[in-house]
Amino acid sequence: MRELTDEAAAIAKELGGATLLRDHGGGFSPLTVQLHKISAENHAGDPLAALAAARTISLKALPSVERRSRALGDIAVTYDRLGRRSDCVRTLLAAERCAPEETHARPATKSLISSLLVSGPTSTVLRGLAERSGVLV
Repeated sequence: MRELTDEAAAIAKELGGATLLRDHGGGFSPLTVQLHKISAENHAGDPLAALAAARTISLKALPSVERRSRALGDIAVTYDRLGRRSDCVRTLLAAERCAPEETHARPATKSLISSLLVSGPTSTVLRGLAERSGVLV
């Protein structure tokens, strides 16, 4: 995965800027490769590498609030895997501020919120997020 991601990053850099792809918001660029790297490193079981990838991106450079929200959701997963609960919740709330509908409807985010509710202390902030997301009814 890392070899292929590094190869994709090199190609994206060589192309210079974003290459628009039909039916793909944001196209193909070094930024989109980094976004995929966050998710890939999480799935590969290396949240420290995912966090390192996340630190290299500028959320403001993303093409839409939905894309920012999704990136923040992936970063929240990273914090959860690192046991950084308060950073996880704070990042989920930032995702919600960006695009509430995206955050509330995304299955991975709802699953993360459910997990947080049963895995440790809850707060009114977390319960509010869970309620707004339809996790707590």
